[in-house]
Amino acid sequence: MRLVRTRRTLIAALFAPLALLTPTAAHATPAAPAAAHQRVHRAPGETITLPVREALDALPVADESRSGYSRDKFRHWTDADRNGCNARAEVLLAEAVTAPEVGPKCALTGGSWYSPYDDRYLTSASQLDVDHLVPLAEAWDSGASAWTPKEREAYANDLDDPRALIAVSAASNRSKADKDPTDWMPPYSPYWCEYVTDWVADKTRYQLSVDPAEQAALTEQLAACPDRPITVTLAH
Repeated sequence: MRLVRTRRTLIAALFAPLALLTPTAAHATPAAPAAAHQRVHRAPGETITLPVREALDALPVADESRSGYSRDKFRHWTDADRNGCNARAEVLLAEAVTAPEVGPKCALTGGSWYSPYDDRYLTSASQLDVDHLVPLAEAWDSGASAWTPKEREAYANDLDDPRALIAVSAASNRSKADKDPTDWMPPYSPYWCEYVTDWVADKTRYQLSVDPAEQAALTEQLAACPDRPITVTLAH
């Protein structure tokens, strides 16, 4: 069952920087950049908290490749808890402003939703898409091509972190397609800081890379945003 979505501002202690080793040689070796200290092996299930700009600096930077990608390689909209509602429906139920009625086979009628991408209220589930915040193709480009099918399935149906999947208007989602923040930002600009903060959190959760242009775009946008701490439970 999907966790109930709360405001994404997470109050947590700032990530404690790692101490530098005291040099013993006559001529000390210059300290490595702070971000390099963050690029250490972490285990799935570990929860970390750090400022979002530091989290971005800690992501590996690599060129992307879409070779071999197919959406079918991410089995999505599964019903992991076998309650009759698949992952898409679970997101719609969790994010409804006004709860819809749930009929046979989890058919949703009535209800209302808010689409933060374009600042719209919608009154039918058919008007919404459930967006993978970091699109499946982008995840593939950034490291998921090396995952197992089960790992990609878990990514495509992630109900444990409310930032991973988000209900938005179908029009805004289809405008976004598989673009990263280099090429697309939500039409509603007051949402930009939350969008890029959640993007970094999602990539951190799955230890996905960023390409140089994506890193530059995120750095530029986050410079105009609060350096909020993000708390992430690593899934990969």
